[in-house]
Amino acid sequence: MSDTLVECRGLSFGYGQRLVLDDLSFTVPRGKVTAIMGASGGGKTTVLRLIGGQIRASRGELLFEGQDVGRLDQEQLYAARRRMGMLFQFGALFADLSVFDNVAFPLREQTELTDGLIRDIVLMKLQAVGLRGARDLMPSEISGGMSRRVALARAIALDPELVMYDEPFAGLDPISLGTAARLIRQLNDTLGITSIIVSHDLDETFRIADQVIVLANGRVAAQGTPDEVRHSQDPLVHQFVNALPEGPVHFHYPGPGVAQDFSGGLQ
Repeated sequence: MSDTLVECRGLSFGYGQRLVLDDLSFTVPRGKVTAIMGASGGGKTTVLRLIGGQIRASRGELLFEGQDVGRLDQEQLYAARRRMGMLFQFGALFADLSVFDNVAFPLREQTELTDGLIRDIVLMKLQAVGLRGARDLMPSEISGGMSRRVALARAIALDPELVMYDEPFAGLDPISLGTAARLIRQLNDTLGITSIIVSHDLDETFRIADQVIVLANGRVAAQGTPDEVRHSQDPLVHQFVNALPEGPVHFHYPGPGVAQDFSGGLQ
């Protein structure tokens, strides 16, 4: 068995004429927590969508367990997705389903397990995130932090090999944020899974990650341990990890000059 679970080889992808990823290459080691970071609009969530097969690269390969996700047919892709879990931004729970039924949903859709076995699995997953007692509540009756934990229980319901987290700390108070970060690390180690986190929260992400990948201009600007990335001499990485307003990442989106726009140059 390879030590690498996910590998990106010379990957390129764009939306319309805008190239988001340009000859991107990196590896995700099995059993570790890998963080993908960088400025907004840098392609982090796009990488997760490519891994899950929601979109396909225009060039290059995205390998999951040695299989190029972009070349899988529908049946093969669904089989690969069953080995992945996803925690979406803000949880994305089904508002009309209870906490229990939200976690049970993938088990009912993807397996032929009995109701009794599904019940046991759901309660075990909720116990793992500290919310077994909230199983009968509706999403509108729980806090944002609790919603994120329910979503995490749902993401691990099928015992995936890979769990992807899209901004798991966004909008959380410090206590809920710390709880979520600790859960990600604990579940990764306890269940022996591989985790990929897209996040802008440097402190918590650096605290739990084994590897950090910083994207910039469609490529890897830095890759290494949190300490190595924090001390990178790359100007863009230095600006990012130190939250500096001035640097290679500009405030203004590229466009016509101010004089041209305000003089009526564009008709």
